[in-house]
Amino acid sequence: MALGVAACTGPADLDVEDAWVRLPAVPGRPAAAYFTVQGGPEPRTLIRVTADLAVRAEMHETMSGMGSGGGHMSMRPITAVPIPAGQEVAFEPGGRHVMLFDLDRRAKPGATTLLTLTFDDGQRLYRKAWIASAASQTPD
Repeated sequence: MALGVAACTGPADLDVEDAWVRLPAVPGRPAAAYFTVQGGPEPRTLIRVTADLAVRAEMHETMSGMGSGGGHMSMRPITAVPIPAGQEVAFEPGGRHVMLFDLDRRAKPGATTLLTLTFDDGQRLYRKAWIASAASQTPD
């Protein structure tokens, strides 16, 4: 009976999980923030992300391309990311991410920063993001 009720409840609320920041390999360069957005019962669009330890933040997407010298990776800014109802959208190394510019000197491995995600309907979600070293591939 409980299983049947759970199946009828629909998607959970809009949420953000697994937020973390990788520091830059070269001091003074931007850091990158990663997280997963879990879509709620209605589709939404992520329109802005900020971090309390960064002066400026921009959403970016990494793309691979084929130039005359072979494959290469490039980034481009993105201004909006659709979040389908009930679906996960990942911001991860090698894909979508948030570039964090002019980090505060308190941004050190093991510390945290507060991310604010703003959606097209005005909703804001606040999540603590763990800060990891430049060599980290995961937040651990």
